[in-house]
Amino acid sequence: MEQNKEMTAQESLKLITETMNNNRREIVRSSGNYFLLWGILLTLFSLLVYAFWKTTGNAAWNNLWFAMPLIGYPLSVWLKNRENSVRAENFISRTSGAIWTSFGIFACSVALFTVLLGVFGKNALANIVVLASLTAQIVLLFGLAETISGCVLKNRVIQIAGWITGIGGVAIYFILGANEEQMFIFTFAGIILAATGLIVKHQYK
Repeated sequence: MEQNKEMTAQESLKLITETMNNNRREIVRSSGNYFLLWGILLTLFSLLVYAFWKTTGNAAWNNLWFAMPLIGYPLSVWLKNRENSVRAENFISRTSGAIWTSFGIFACSVALFTVLLGVFGKNALANIVVLASLTAQIVLLFGLAETISGCVLKNRVIQIAGWITGIGGVAIYFILGANEEQMFIFTFAGIILAATGLIVKHQYK
């Protein structure tokens, strides 16, 4: 009788593990859509900001970045609602969503702080240092968020892509310097993110 109970417990544990793994695979597959969406938006906006900055010589065109979440967030909600009609939300999907939401909050906060410092700051040297390092800060946060997301989803492709984006982006920043050319860092990050989405979707199609 005790042996039957033990077997039942083992079978239940196996069923739970299989369910979690299946959910994780499904979430990784659906994550490919988000990576594609934000990768495309990141690439387009980086090229757009670069073109305006290069043409006019005015770095204020960086404020155009604030329009990206206004476009991307509603599209992400639409994707999420479409997926929830097929698959119920669970701990893994909520955790993954929380990681990217936290990144968005941090990135927008740092960018807004930089803008306000540029407008109201009195220390010119401090302004230059903060403005110059903003790109490196955001791309490093971006790479970190992607790597942590890959760890939660247990997907090596996402982990490696996050590392390449974060470390590679910072390296490119120091090579190009603090000018309009630094927008190519986000072009690089966008291409890596979109490519990751395509690879992940191919893995679990």
